[in-house]
Amino acid sequence: MEYRKLSQTEIAQLEEQGCTAEDWTWVSVHPETNVKYMRHVRFSGDCRIGQFQKSFTMPGGIHKHSGLFHVTLHNVTIGDDCCVENIKNYIANYDIEADCFIENVDIILVDGPTRFGNGVEVSVLNETGGREVTIHDRLSAQEAYMQAMYRHRPVLIDRLKKFADEIAENRQSDRGRIGQNSTIVDTGYIKNLYIGPWSKIEGAGKLKNGSLMSREESPVHIGYGVIAEDFIVQDGSHIEDCTTISRVYVGQSCTLGHGYSASDSLFFCNCQEENGEACAIFAGPFTVTHHKSTLLIAGIFSFMNAGSGSNQSNHMYKLGPIHQGALERGAKTASDSYILWPARIGAFSLVMGRHSTNPDTSALPFSYLIEKQGETWLAPAVNLRSVGTIRDAQKWPKRDRRAQEGRLDQVNFNLLSPYTIDKMLQGLKVLEQLRSLSGATSDTYTYQSAKITHSALERGIRLYRMAIEKFLGNSLISRLEKTRQLRPEENTGEGDWLDLSGLIAPHSLITQLMNDIEQGSVCSQEEVNRRLNDIHRHYYDLEWAWAYKLLLGFYNLTEQDLERNEVLIGIIRRWKQAVVGLDEMLYQDARKEFSLSTKTGFGFDGNTSTAEADFAEVRGQFDSNPFVTAVQEHIRVKSALGEKWIERLS
Repeated sequence: MEYRKLSQTEIAQLEEQGCTAEDWTWVSVHPETNVKYMRHVRFSGDCRIGQFQKSFTMPGGIHKHSGLFHVTLHNVTIGDDCCVENIKNYIANYDIEADCFIENVDIILVDGPTRFGNGVEVSVLNETGGREVTIHDRLSAQEAYMQAMYRHRPVLIDRLKKFADEIAENRQSDRGRIGQNSTIVDTGYIKNLYIGPWSKIEGAGKLKNGSLMSREESPVHIGYGVIAEDFIVQDGSHIEDCTTISRVYVGQSCTLGHGYSASDSLFFCNCQEENGEACAIFAGPFTVTHHKSTLLIAGIFSFMNAGSGSNQSNHMYKLGPIHQGALERGAKTASDSYILWPARIGAFSLVMGRHSTNPDTSALPFSYLIEKQGETWLAPAVNLRSVGTIRDAQKWPKRDRRAQEGRLDQVNFNLLSPYTIDKMLQGLKVLEQLRSLSGATSDTYTYQSAKITHSALERGIRLYRMAIEKFLGNSLISRLEKTRQLRPEENTGEGDWLDLSGLIAPHSLITQLMNDIEQGSVCSQEEVNRRLNDIHRHYYDLEWAWAYKLLLGFYNLTEQDLERNEVLIGIIRRWKQAVVGLDEMLYQDARKEFSLSTKTGFGFDGNTSTAEADFAEVRGQFDSNPFVTAVQEHIRVKSALGEKWIERLS
């Protein structure tokens, strides 16, 4: 924009309105600026001021005209139609874009060159260091995972850190920015803060050395009493109600509130953290905790829900807080659970009680870990028939609040995938070996410091087989819907699969990406994200290559066998039986929510019939419950689909 100098008449009018300047020649304005909207303003350094034609409508219906009122400005550019008033100290070294509303703020300044939180090292998992992640405003869960978990590849870590440092250097400036349509009111101390467009800061206490990566379609909100230092907050996220964070990365569409505190932690997309505390955690997508008494420390999580009073220990009073642990995707902790790190809990497992024997149940997903008289007891695979597990899998995609464009984290929501099925195959092998070594008549088996009853072992084998057959049938029918050419075009998806904090991918492709980063053929963080996105987009093609090989091995078939329709019919029949069988278990599990014991506390001041009527009004009838009807519909639809393909292949 072309600015003009103030006329002598305008300078005289400004001085009459209580304005002063170290040197009026350093103050320039928009050609259409009306100086009557500048009162009690102190100018120093190079200041450029836009025009004032707009009024802001405040809550309650009051109107405030844009302008500058009771403010000290030093080296500041202010865009058109901004309202800046009642700044207790000053604003220094900032470019404020159009249509911003700033009122009742103590101080806003940039002091010297700053990177606005980019380049800060966050000591996740190990409080004493060794797994630092360098944060920046383009960080994804997958890049952070590689930084934290692949320290045994120092060349890779150096290259990833170099990419992060390059972004941080590009962000370095001695001037800050407040993006257009931003609101900052009733706030205290703001220093070295990048504020993206459409940000809203209301009542924050202190914000220092950070970035708010707000966008119009997904604005950032910082609420009352928030204190934040050395941080980055991605678009769509809300930090509220006296939350305190230090050396923290907050991913897209997260919520931190109700006095939550976090240090040296990473929170990726759609995390929701309230009331409790986090220290040195890697919170992958959809990590959730709501309760005041909950501490998450030195662990890596994703799709996780922490019950009240959940706690972990990361040291044994020997060499300090050096231990770490993992709850693989979908794991939950019940109220008052405790885990002594190091430990690793399998995917979609539930932890109940206290566990101090450092269990590793990663090969037994979908399990219950239960404390009995100070010992850990394991119920393998039992979560496969749990209503809660299926409800979680259904709700996560619906609760993805991110804007469609510009998503940083690659998130796969599939409950059954090559990653979890491979874990089940390991689980089958473990359980069958236990049965073979201890004998089929043994009452109790021991695995990884945990005990398994005979009935739990047999049930686990049966449930794992059903889930594997369900997955294989799903993959086969999906392939048949596309083409009768069953043999995959390539074998890229074969081999082990990984869960990189939300991204489910073949180990071979991730290894190839890391090799390319180390060798220099991947030259930027942007290219890393592109490669990860490409893997995510081709998931189903890669999945079929893996499932095809498993079909051959699991059913002991040849490629020629899979060309015979009667073989395909047999697989589909087993798929249908597995789907219906698991759904019927879910149906019976849901029925427990409508049992007589769950009606305790209903029908106050009445008899049994009153309790029944009260329960029906509050919770509804079993047969009309949305989840129950969905299960019944799923049985009907899948049965019809199976019959359709059996008839077609016949």
